[in-house]
This record gives sequence, structure tokens and C-alpha cells, in this order.
Amino acid sequence: METAKNAANYVSESVKGTTNEGAKEANKNVAKDSDASLGSRATAAKDAIGNKKDETVHNTKADANKEAVKH
Repeated sequence: METAKNAANYVSESVKGTTNEGAKEANKNVAKDSDASLGSRATAAKDAIGNKKDETVHNTKADANKEAVKH
């Protein structure tokens, strides 16, 4: 039963990590866009940093769940 829970958590955390990776890339593109306002670029840069942190957290949790399934 615990293995199934870890497997489900692995999938969930992997999806969340991938979602944050996509958001990070989108925000990086806005931050680099010279046509965007300075405020929009600054906000996007800040958000990209937050997305990267969240991506790392979710990927770390996914890896931990993946290892738990193996054991």
C-alpha cells in the first residue's frame, strides 16, 4: 500500500516540477523581452526565481518518492 502511495506521489511531484519548469521558462522570456515594461520584466524575473525554487523542491520530493518505491 505504501509503495502505491509513493508511486502516486512521485507522479504528482514530477508533474508539479515540470509545470514550474515551464512557468520559469515563460517568465525568463518575459524578463528578457525588451518590448515589455521594466516593471513587467522585474516581476517576471522575480517569479522565475520562485518557479526555480518550487521546481527544485518538487523534483527533490519526486526523487525521494521514486527511491521509496524501489525499496
